[in-house]
Formats: sequence, C-alpha cells, structure tokens
Amino acid sequence: MERPEPELIRQSWREVSRSPLEHGTVLFARLFDLEPDLLPLFQYNCRQFSSPEDCLSSPEFLDHIRKVMLVIDAAVTNVENLSSLEEYLASLGRKHRAVGVKLSSFSTVGESLLYMLEKCLGPAFTPAMRAAWSQLYGAVVQAMSRGWDGD
Repeated sequence: MERPEPELIRQSWREVSRSPLEHGTVLFARLFDLEPDLLPLFQYNCRQFSSPEDCLSSPEFLDHIRKVMLVIDAAVTNVENLSSLEEYLASLGRKHRAVGVKLSSFSTVGESLLYMLEKCLGPAFTPAMRAAWSQLYGAVVQAMSRGWDGD
C-alpha cells in the first residue's frame, strides 16, 4: 500500500485539530445521517438516545468524540510509521467488535471523515488531500480490522 502524502495530511489536520470537538461532532452527525442504525450502539447506563441530537449532546458521547479525534491525531502524528500503532489499533478493533460494531460501518465512518474535512477546509481540501486521507484512513481500518479476525 502506498504511503499517504504526510505533508498534505499534516497541513489539513492542523486546521481541524484546533477545535476537535466541533469537527468531531460534524463527523458523527454526518455518520448518523448516513447510517442511523448505528445510534442504538451508543448506550450509556442502558439509556437509549431518542435522537442523534440527544446523543451528540450527551457528555459521555462527547467523550467518545474526543477519543476518536485523538486516534486520528495519533495516526496523523505517525503517518510515516503507522505500523507503530498496529497493536493499539487492533485492540481498538476488538473493543468495537465487542460492542457490536460491524467492520462494514467503518467505510461510512470514512465517508463522514472526508465530509468533515471538506466542511472544515472548504476549497483548501484538494483532490490530492482527499486521496491522502482516504489512504491514511484505509490503513487505519486495515489495522483495526485485525480485531475482527478470529479471537
């Protein structure tokens, strides 16, 4: 697999990482638009959220958004050495599998990530940047997918 273009990734992430919660919320709002069936997977204290808005404003979910943005941040930081994150990402995959997340849902997460980057960066989000992010995200999901391989 070709390595994503590190400079394009870093440059675009700099803007996003200034307000991770705001941009992470855009990512998840888009995710729930595209795949509403994911909403019931997020339950805290056995409480079902009545709507995506309800979920997106809960303190527990905001914590999840922060964690997701930190994982992306780690991938950006290690863009030239993603193999250093392999074990961590595989265990993250196992955690997601344990709560009932399907591996296929991660392609929707990828679309939502690109959507968020485009919303944040506007015209500065070039086709080359989109390609670099698609590659990086693909590599992250590949590492996470090991969490679904056997036990």
